[in-house]
Amino acid sequence: MIYLKNLIGGELIEPSKKQYFDNFEPATGNVYSQIPDSDADDIQLAYQAAEKAFPEWSNTSLDFRFETMMKLVRLIEQNHKKLSEAESMDNGKPIKLAAKVDIPRAAQNFKFFANAITQFASESHNMPGEETINYTVRQPIGVVGCISPWNLPLYLFTWKIAPALAAGNTVIAKPSEVTPYTAYLLSELAIEAGFPKGVLNIVHGLGQKVGDAITRHPGIKAISFTGGTSTGKIISSIAAPMFKKLSLELGGKNPNIIFADANLDNAVRTSVLSSFANQGQICLCGSRIFIERSIYEDFKTSFIAKVNKLKVADPKDPESSLGAVVSKDHFEKVLSYIQLAKEEGGKILSGGNAVQLDGRCENGWFIEPTVIEGLEYNCRVQQEEIFGPVVTLTPFDTEEEALMMANSTEYGLAATIWTENINKAHRVAAKLQSGIVWINCWLVRDLRTPFGGVKNSGVGREGGFEALKFFTESKNICIKY
Repeated sequence: MIYLKNLIGGELIEPSKKQYFDNFEPATGNVYSQIPDSDADDIQLAYQAAEKAFPEWSNTSLDFRFETMMKLVRLIEQNHKKLSEAESMDNGKPIKLAAKVDIPRAAQNFKFFANAITQFASESHNMPGEETINYTVRQPIGVVGCISPWNLPLYLFTWKIAPALAAGNTVIAKPSEVTPYTAYLLSELAIEAGFPKGVLNIVHGLGQKVGDAITRHPGIKAISFTGGTSTGKIISSIAAPMFKKLSLELGGKNPNIIFADANLDNAVRTSVLSSFANQGQICLCGSRIFIERSIYEDFKTSFIAKVNKLKVADPKDPESSLGAVVSKDHFEKVLSYIQLAKEEGGKILSGGNAVQLDGRCENGWFIEPTVIEGLEYNCRVQQEEIFGPVVTLTPFDTEEEALMMANSTEYGLAATIWTENINKAHRVAAKLQSGIVWINCWLVRDLRTPFGGVKNSGVGREGGFEALKFFTESKNICIKY
């Protein structure tokens, strides 16, 4: 049995109450580790350490921050295999996916922001005739809180921590209580990399205890959160009246629009990936596929044929296309939406069932990749975030109809367009209510670009200089000479 610990003040310590709760392996349904059941007392300890460390860390040279973060990059790369296996065991995703995507991206996040802070420039404004110049400086905020989700555990955990540290803040970070293992391993690597004590603090526990304590703490001046929209509303209701800076990356119900002039082979191949990567547990997955009616049957036939070749298997199986969904509760939620789709008049074209594997995974939480047609665009299954291996197919007749259906949900995170007509691509992209639009591709990420959604998909932007701006405060200084 593995007992995880909190990283506070540069040391790995037990929770203050010395209480723990179970951590399950999704592929087997078995408990394999114990998670600290931390609370507000642990957050206070972390805050004291972070507050103490802030003056020195915020005044270190950019070179020192760069070198410290790059040491951590090298350690993540050196421990690639261990971290990939841990991520797979904790989350249920295939090891090959964690090894190809999650762990390399975690290293890249630190590498990118270690470099980005050295290029982060301020502005100056000369006032002709006034003998006056204004210049702007950007200064770190202080102690900040970073709360990350369970679907891409280390990937998104580092996506928040890296810019906060690079900008000179000290951090209290909470990984998801569903998938905490790689955050714990990162704690060990951060100590080995030589981060000064208290600069990075990682506190494990339940959202209603640890997340709530971070949100309510008066000394924590900014909150960066990725997770469900309902949780984001709660955080906002607490933090906004306290005038904390807020960055909220929330839910999605992303449209994937296939026009008749699209390259059909590319659209089908990529749409299978964008539907079922990470068991559909990526906020950017295209869970609603809208297909122009003239190619609907051709797309459907080809799409179903490729979906039927996907292999649901033990995440350790190198041939596995889909692993287990993250928890028993989530397993039951996804299956309930498949049942709801039937009640709403949907037809299951592929999948639709739980999968029972043999051997060590006989009690795991596996679901077939599921494709549904025949649903109205405004039914619950087409409007609510399922966050699992479930997609819907819906035909459309006109560009206007496709846009109406695509924009019909309360979400606006990402969208994908497939067309060979460049004018149509620009026109439709401009009219989509979405923070991110991909044209003839999916999940192509340049880390310099802003990341985030509109409507109920969030507030603010992450990525590139947007993240460094969030984790700093601007100050204008005016000089008359």
